[in-house]
Amino acid sequence: MARTVLGIIGGSGVYQIDGLENPRWEEVRSPWGEPSDALLLGTLAGVDMAFLPRHGRGHVHSPSSINYRANIDAMKRAGVTDIISVSACGSFREELPPGHFVMADQFIDRTFAREKSFFGPGFVAHVSLAHPICPRLNDALCEAAREEGIKHTQGGTYLAMEGPQFSTLAESLLYKSWGCSVIGMTAMPEAKLAREAEMPYAIVAMVTDYDCWHPGHDHVTVEQVVKILNQNAENARAVVRRVAPKLGPHRTPSPLGIETVLDTALITAPEKRDPALFAKLDAVAGRVLKKGLN
Repeated sequence: MARTVLGIIGGSGVYQIDGLENPRWEEVRSPWGEPSDALLLGTLAGVDMAFLPRHGRGHVHSPSSINYRANIDAMKRAGVTDIISVSACGSFREELPPGHFVMADQFIDRTFAREKSFFGPGFVAHVSLAHPICPRLNDALCEAAREEGIKHTQGGTYLAMEGPQFSTLAESLLYKSWGCSVIGMTAMPEAKLAREAEMPYAIVAMVTDYDCWHPGHDHVTVEQVVKILNQNAENARAVVRRVAPKLGPHRTPSPLGIETVLDTALITAPEKRDPALFAKLDAVAGRVLKKGLN
């Protein structure tokens, strides 16, 4: 029976996970470059876990400088089977105030300065991202938040912007008019890369502010964000501690079949595949490459 190895990617304010048994930081080398930091490995409620601070300890990486490919590849090499992202965000809705958690289930990607795929010229692949969030993980997160008494909303659209600057008023009003729930800077291309690596993904979007559309909150300052971040951080850790035993050590596959998406995604003929790129995909696409599929 397959074992769960739960990967947690911590965003702003969440740089470690408390309560791990046998905790140890381990460097994981990746052919895609340097990950944001070492991985904190351990077990929680009998579940193997790997924690990665997205911005690095001390918050040294901006949203645009994060090596998302190396981060996801490192998680895969560490044996991670499922990823939960914890991410700070702004809110576009009055009913989603600062301190509220949103378990988003859709994304709009407005980033433009990041590498968004493990595949490319010489080895082309196309995965479906119609449903980017694993409902099994999403349900478990919401149940955990409910048991912890944390105000949260299940479902919603996360608008990923490039940053690092916050939105202009015109941008904020535009994204609000699109029906988006929250806005952040890091979920993309993270969710896309997790799908290419065949790892189910879910996100806890922690609201820190109302962006700048709200007439009573006409601008966002770092001081305001940091204050709410500190309040949200412990709640985020509580959700993670609560969700681990819900997923359990014995893994249940995603109902979306995410673990096998590459079976029908690889397009380039085997004899035309770039050997260098092929070699770099040994972890991300190793399952299908070793089987000789497609």
